[in-house]
Amino acid sequence: MFDLRPVGYVIGLLVACLGVSMLVPMVVDMAAANGHWPAFAQAAIITTVTGALLAISTSNGMGAGLTIQQTFLLTTGVWLALPLFGALPFVMGATDARFIDAFFEAMSGMTTTGSTVFTGLANLPEGLKLWRGLMQWFGGIGIIIVAMVFLPELRVGGMQIFRSEGFDTFGKILPRAGEIARNISVIYLGLTVACMLAYLAAGMVVLDAVTHAMTTIATGGFANSDASFGAYGANAEYVGAVFMMLAALPFVRYVQLLAGTAKPLFRDSQIQTFFAIALVLVVMLALWQIATGYAEGERAWRKAMFNAVSILTGTGYASANYELWGSFAVALFFLMGLIGGCAGSTSCSIKVFRFQLLFSSIKAQIRSIHTPHGIFNPRYQGRAVPDDVISSVMTFFVLFVVSLGVLAILLGMTGLDFITSVSGAATSLANIGPGLGDIIGPAGNFSTLNDTAKWLLCAGMLIGRLELLAVYVLFTANFWRP
Repeated sequence: MFDLRPVGYVIGLLVACLGVSMLVPMVVDMAAANGHWPAFAQAAIITTVTGALLAISTSNGMGAGLTIQQTFLLTTGVWLALPLFGALPFVMGATDARFIDAFFEAMSGMTTTGSTVFTGLANLPEGLKLWRGLMQWFGGIGIIIVAMVFLPELRVGGMQIFRSEGFDTFGKILPRAGEIARNISVIYLGLTVACMLAYLAAGMVVLDAVTHAMTTIATGGFANSDASFGAYGANAEYVGAVFMMLAALPFVRYVQLLAGTAKPLFRDSQIQTFFAIALVLVVMLALWQIATGYAEGERAWRKAMFNAVSILTGTGYASANYELWGSFAVALFFLMGLIGGCAGSTSCSIKVFRFQLLFSSIKAQIRSIHTPHGIFNPRYQGRAVPDDVISSVMTFFVLFVVSLGVLAILLGMTGLDFITSVSGAATSLANIGPGLGDIIGPAGNFSTLNDTAKWLLCAGMLIGRLELLAVYVLFTANFWRP
């Protein structure tokens, strides 16, 4: 059995930090005099003490770094432990939520999925609104570090191709993570502040501007109203669309930009493809609205832009019930949610680079059929792609499709209809937020689902956020062998 102490130490520290962060919404509730602050005080004490005790009891096991086994376990363990404790304010507070609902909301927050089981969001205490935003903000910066430090090292889903970015971390994962985290934190905080100021200028009140800035940059999608962005004006939609796009770009490019190198940002084929996809989707949806008479002029373009960018990046805001736009638009929204943004960003789903590698591999295979004696290798960014990367990407696609099918079947077995089951499976695995249909569509939420379905969706959120393989490997016998 391998040493679990380093894993426990890091998880303990992060849990303790989460507990300390609960003091922020506690202070907000005290200032608002809504009587909800004791819930955060109690949750903060429980979380901080538990995390601190775990870290202290395992501190003697820390070495120079983490093994591959420990890193896999840590990656999954963090995304289980933080939602577990993040759910406490919902259980103890004004929502008086059952544990499954509180855990669902916390898991949705930490994985930046954005699905919610709560109604009457505008009437929640100020601290809870802020806590929902904070959870997504923490999850957003956390997944960037995981995508840039851990997943390339663990060779998950083709992410090893990004080790060429200069973030080789083998044998020194924690020290290197600290260095990367400092650079990313500056950029992440800067984008959040800029987004907050832009929302204030667009007419949001301070609390809404702060929480929506956090959930926008995290591409999480938690809103402070049941109507999501339908509660705000046109200016807020434009601001949201711009910052969702910025948050879906590789953060390593921002690091290089701050270092004085702008060329990689503009020459990155993944970024170019992402913008091209977004443009095509917006044009198609805007013209469809105009042709069908749902909207016209500036409104058609604005609604198409905001909602397409929101679903494409996996944010999950909605400023309109796009299910009313017709079957073509609904099908398009379902498919765009499975694309996602760029690797190394806060966005989720399959990611643009994997589709690029898939089509490059298909192109090479077709050329080899036409010219059997030729040698054609898939290429990415002008470089030949190693076979292990292609194999990893293909494995990811197969596992994603199989996981989607199995989860949809399991959800259907709980009594959900076909549309709810399939779209629920897709929205949890791809961490999008809203599904399709009358129950979990953009005009609904997940509150009426049965408990079994909620547990299944929680599992889907976790598996999808950690790129499938990082979780599935824990269930193999070889993983646990010394």
